[in-house]
Amino acid sequence: MNDIRQIVEQSLEKNNGVIKLKPAWVARTFLSGGKRMGLKENEYYLGPERGWITERWLASTTQTDPNTFPEDEGLSYLDIESKENINMKEAIEVAGDLIMGKEYAKTHSGLGRLAKIYDYDDRVPYHIHQMEKHAKLVDRNPKEEAYYFPEGVDLGPHPETFFGVHPYIVDQKKYDILLPYLIDWNSDKILQHSRAYLNVAGEGFHLPSGILHAPGTAVTLELQEDSDVLAMFQALVAGKIIPKSLLYKDVRKEDQNEKNMLTQVDWEASGDPYIYENHHTSPQLINETKQEGGEEYWVYYNTDKFSGKKLVVKPGKSFSSIDNGVYNIIVWKGKGTYDGHEIEAGNFGIDELLITHDKAIKPLTVKNTGSEELIIIKFFGPEINKNIPFIKKYKP
Repeated sequence: MNDIRQIVEQSLEKNNGVIKLKPAWVARTFLSGGKRMGLKENEYYLGPERGWITERWLASTTQTDPNTFPEDEGLSYLDIESKENINMKEAIEVAGDLIMGKEYAKTHSGLGRLAKIYDYDDRVPYHIHQMEKHAKLVDRNPKEEAYYFPEGVDLGPHPETFFGVHPYIVDQKKYDILLPYLIDWNSDKILQHSRAYLNVAGEGFHLPSGILHAPGTAVTLELQEDSDVLAMFQALVAGKIIPKSLLYKDVRKEDQNEKNMLTQVDWEASGDPYIYENHHTSPQLINETKQEGGEEYWVYYNTDKFSGKKLVVKPGKSFSSIDNGVYNIIVWKGKGTYDGHEIEAGNFGIDELLITHDKAIKPLTVKNTGSEELIIIKFFGPEINKNIPFIKKYKP
């Protein structure tokens, strides 16, 4: 462990507080990929046991859950010249103070968030992510999450996401209306009890845990709590029946029955008649960061669990960036330099960085060296940003 800390420390000194990262690809078997993440055509399918590469996890300290093979799937590895192959989880464990800052590391055992890109060729099945009280029963974290649909990429065949249930189901406490679909486990007709909303490029949604939802096919930059818990409620997807075991993936054995699964839904939030108004997130300009060279927008907000920004730098211009603590970035469009480090969208190895606390809190320069806008997404964990905007709850 001391060797790993020394290697991390030397790398931070060499790169002036910036960590370069390798892509962390994640495969799923229940749906195939949309093939929009920049890999070669023949690189997406890994065989019947692994399935399709459908996600890329960013600066991840989270393993896929339950752990698949390889055992380290989901973890991001540092891109450094070393005999040691060091992942972000190991780096945080031995050098958390160097990466997150001494004060933050005293009260936080890790980065506390998971950022990812996901890309499916069909709608993800209707499901929930367990709330804290249910996730704790299986020693897991809850999974609140937020979506941003980036511009400049095809939205796929079904660019609309189902959220919640029709309000009358909750008003009249007709929760059991969903029960036959869980028992029969043979169709996708459960979706008739929900409502869908368009995936609009440049916009997104914030989704607390416990709300039923079925994400659409738009490529999505997601930021969430540090967790991979879920319970699938939809049996048929993309023409095939998915294993019913996914209904009970993160449920104690003694609780694995269809009736009990209805108790894990946050019915009040799922039945909100203004679910769109209360959870839709459009970019919010951060006026105090606006400069001649560019500007920043809040794109992940409405929660204290995590936050995130979109940085836009104009062609040939520079932007002075300063933040409140550790964060990671993905370069979505364009090319340039980030504190002197070459960056370019879609160029694996130079499109993903982690900026340590001590580097983040001082001004650093982001340059756009290309002929188009440079677009960068910044991901922050809990309790780093204090001025996060919240949606005022809609009341008719």
